[in-house]
Amino acid sequence: MKILVTYDMFREGFTELESKYEVTFPEGRDFTYEEVFEMIPEYDVLCSMFDFPVNKELIDHASKLRLIANYAVGYNNIDVAYALEKGLTVANTPDPVTAPTANIALGLMLDTARRITECDRKLRTLGKDMKVGVLENLGMPVTGQTLGIIGMGRIGKALAKRANALGMDVIYHNRRQLCIEDETKLNVTYVSKEELLAKADFVSLNAPYTPDTYHIIGEEEFKQMKPSAILINTARGPLVDEHALVKALREGTIHGAGLDVFEFGDYPLPELLEMDNVVLTPHIGTQTMETRIIMARTVCNNVIGFLEGDRPVSRVLRP
Repeated sequence: MKILVTYDMFREGFTELESKYEVTFPEGRDFTYEEVFEMIPEYDVLCSMFDFPVNKELIDHASKLRLIANYAVGYNNIDVAYALEKGLTVANTPDPVTAPTANIALGLMLDTARRITECDRKLRTLGKDMKVGVLENLGMPVTGQTLGIIGMGRIGKALAKRANALGMDVIYHNRRQLCIEDETKLNVTYVSKEELLAKADFVSLNAPYTPDTYHIIGEEEFKQMKPSAILINTARGPLVDEHALVKALREGTIHGAGLDVFEFGDYPLPELLEMDNVVLTPHIGTQTMETRIIMARTVCNNVIGFLEGDRPVSRVLRP
């Protein structure tokens, strides 16, 4: 049984897998798509990174492939519908990313509302860009404010718990409403997307990226939000029309934004870099050493569970 790993990752997370099977890793770098395409016919399992494209052409070329084990909770890099049509199993790593991603979302909320990064940046100019006084550098409160969560999956639920601890009111919109027991436990209220946008002081995107969620927040949605609202996106960049976001921020349609992901890749539009009311992080939602190792172990557990049937597998059942 041969396993191909597309990315350079903490090897300690793959110890058990290496002890049982033949595992091929890149050394000091990630494999290119062309390299994987050339090698894949000989492999039974592909362990892919969230930004590695597992498309129809690669799947058709992978004559022995049985499992695609993605190193991420998201799987928009994989043609899941075609993989399932071809009888393949697709697995992801939802549990390890839940807490760290919820923490980043909360951090961006606090940072943007209280202008932490903005004030830090200005203070580092030795005061020439900094005004000090009791009515200067005023931020927005968090306690007592309304958080609107779009996408109430694992991460959305974890964020709701954290918001409750800060004394926030939490409303949410989801493809399916939670059961009453879960809503009561989480202290959240289901509303329409339109009502959420109109009521929320903070709008946090925690939905997966699918064709249905592409530009789920665009120019029309910004117009429905409060002028004092802050948008938080720790999910996937294309959920937000980034050009519309720039316009909304410039025109004061919304107050600010905290972004860990960007529509067009690793970097935001240049206009966002110039805005004091925007906090930007380079997709670090799961960037802790512990999380990365646990994610690697989860990939291994998915592979071993699939091959040996001795443990659960986090299967992606549909696109």
